[in-house]
Amino acid sequence: MSAASEAGDCREGIRRQPVAVLIGAPGAGKSTVGRVLAGVLGVGFRDTDRDIEQATGKSVSDIFVDDGEDHFRRLETAAVAHALAEHEGVLALGGGAILDTGTRALLAGHRVIWLRVDVPAAAKRVGLARDRPLLAMNPRAHLRELLAARAPLYAEVATDTVDACAHGVAEVVDQLRRALSQTTR
Repeated sequence: MSAASEAGDCREGIRRQPVAVLIGAPGAGKSTVGRVLAGVLGVGFRDTDRDIEQATGKSVSDIFVDDGEDHFRRLETAAVAHALAEHEGVLALGGGAILDTGTRALLAGHRVIWLRVDVPAAAKRVGLARDRPLLAMNPRAHLRELLAARAPLYAEVATDTVDACAHGVAEVVDQLRRALSQTTR
């Protein structure tokens, strides 16, 4: 492997990296908003949960049921590292990706935007949560627990925070576009 590919496929001395990395709880709108934002910016969109599904041929829910959460988290950590090193568009991470300390370390130096959402908004968006394994039983209670546990981790890695609760997709995308036009913290 060449030194350039070891350093994240450097081209002309510039490391490839996403324009924006979207993080947040289930129901925050990372995939929906991310696709629209990528279109507005004229860049590609990538979702690490979809990467895992394509690589394994199984849905995230099936991986949780068949192989367990620990196995899924290992796949997720690898998928995030790979995407951070090669994707130059908008990247959406699974809601729990930030649980891994190595992933949080890899996010340093990236434009990471936390799509913050409260329990009522997230619960409304995830509905009965058939495709969200951690929310299959009592989604509202699990969302409350997830948000409480993960909020400090989202805040730790975020360079920007956008309120995704009461706003429509277009409004959130506009907030993201404005945030991306400003320098990072």
